[in-house]
Order: sequence, then C-alpha cells, then structure tokens
Amino acid sequence: MRFLFFLCFISIQFHSTSQIQINETTKTNPKRFLIANTAIGAVSFGSLIGLQQLWYSKESQESFHFFDDSKNWMQMDKFGHTMSSYELTKTMSNVYEWSGLSTQKSRLLSASVALGYMSAIEIMDGFSSDWGFSVSDMGANLIGSGLFLFQEKYFSKQIFQPNFSFHPTRFSEIRPEILGENPLESILKDYNGQTYWICFSPGNLGVTAWPKWLMLSFGHSIDGRLKGDSGDYMGYNSSREFLFSLDVDLTELNVRSKFLTSLFEIINCIKIPFPTLTYKKGDFNVLPVYF
Repeated sequence: MRFLFFLCFISIQFHSTSQIQINETTKTNPKRFLIANTAIGAVSFGSLIGLQQLWYSKESQESFHFFDDSKNWMQMDKFGHTMSSYELTKTMSNVYEWSGLSTQKSRLLSASVALGYMSAIEIMDGFSSDWGFSVSDMGANLIGSGLFLFQEKYFSKQIFQPNFSFHPTRFSEIRPEILGENPLESILKDYNGQTYWICFSPGNLGVTAWPKWLMLSFGHSIDGRLKGDSGDYMGYNSSREFLFSLDVDLTELNVRSKFLTSLFEIINCIKIPFPTLTYKKGDFNVLPVYF
C-alpha cells in the first residue's frame, strides 16, 4: 500500500475537474492535456524521488535481482497491489477523458501509465537487498488494471469494485518495526488489520428490485501473521479470514452537490462499516459492525 498516498493525491487534485461534462470536446484539448500530463508526471516523479529518499536510501543495495514473495503475508500484499493499480488506472482514465482524449485512448493510456509507475517501484525493489523484483507483484498490478479495462469494455461500467477497510490490531504493538510504529504506518503495514473487498450490486446485474446503491461485499483478511514468510511465529499461528457484508455505492446516490459528488467518488473505495459474517478456522461468527 505504499502507493496509497499517490492515488489519493491524484484523486483529490483531478476528480473535481474530471466531473466536468467530458463530452464537451470531441478532440483533445491541448491545454488540458498538457495540464494532465504535467501534473501526473510531476506527482509520479516526485513520489518516486520521495520513496527513494525516505525508504530505499535507508536500505542496503545490491545488484538487480528477483524475489519470490508470492506466499508472503498470505497474499494480502497482492490484494493491495491489485487495488492500487485498479484505482490508479480508474482515476487517470477520468483525467485523460477530461483532457479530451477519446474513452478508448484514455483507458489504454491510463493503464500504461499506471503499470509504468508500478513497474518503476518494482525495479527499485529489485536493487534492494531485503527485497527484489517480484513477478507476482507485477501480476497483481496487471490484474488491477485489467479489471478496470475489462469492465469498461464489456460493461461500460465498473460493476465489480475493489474496496478497502482497516481496524487496529494488537500485533503492531508486538512487532512495530514490521507492522507499524504509529497508526498511519499500521494502516499501510499491518496486514492483520487490512481487509480487501470485492463489492457489487445485483441491481447492476439485472435484478431490478435491488437498489443499485446497495452492494454485496465479499472480503479477505488474515489474523495472527507477524512474519511475512512464516505462519507460526512468536507463538502466533496465522489464519485466513473470509467475510460477507454489505456496502453502499456512494456514486449511485442521487445528490445535487458537485462537491459531494466529487467527494463520494474519491472515498468510494473505502468500505463502509456494516454488520458482517466472518468465517475463520472453520467457525462462523457475526459481528454487529466491522471495520
């Protein structure tokens, strides 16, 4: 989830303008296209420099190498890569449509830029002694961008939406250097508190009696994982957790405020707390509210 800051910045910067009627131009608006590319380039380059200075400069470096982390953290980091790539592609597609590009060109360009950005980070990982270039990470990135492109092509709508939620856990206090030394770091590092959801409304699949704003949500999380490549560490035995809940598609709510419309579009990737059915270690449990 190192990419979360970049995604949020792009969304906040551009989404209010991307809500302007996209069809008002039939060809690329040079001024808007320049603004879009300049801003995306500046934020991308700036964030990579920031990562280099704040993250990689503190780690030992070696020659470029690969690293197989496909089984680490019970694939929770792969869900993070998938969602980050999806949100990045989606947001930049709106930006490029605002600049006057056709829908098809906007989709392809946004996916290319998103994957290029993700690849740059993977290459930086490839020179780190503690990590390496992860093929499985790149696969997750491709799935995220592909999910957006597939739905745009065949549904002309994002019916299946990845969402994210988080709740603090005691595990970050046990290994703060790995799972986060403060609440913000824990959101990014403590996979035990993260849940990744795939949400959809039956109303968008032909069930006319079902409101389109009310979504079914299927989630995946983990519990008791203190070390990426070990399921049994410091006396804790990790396990997967599967969840079923509801969610609200804020973009389907009928609001007249342009500010709220833009705000709802930005925060729509955050799962709204609801009563939740969980399944872990062979047992079902019902929680009155789940974050």
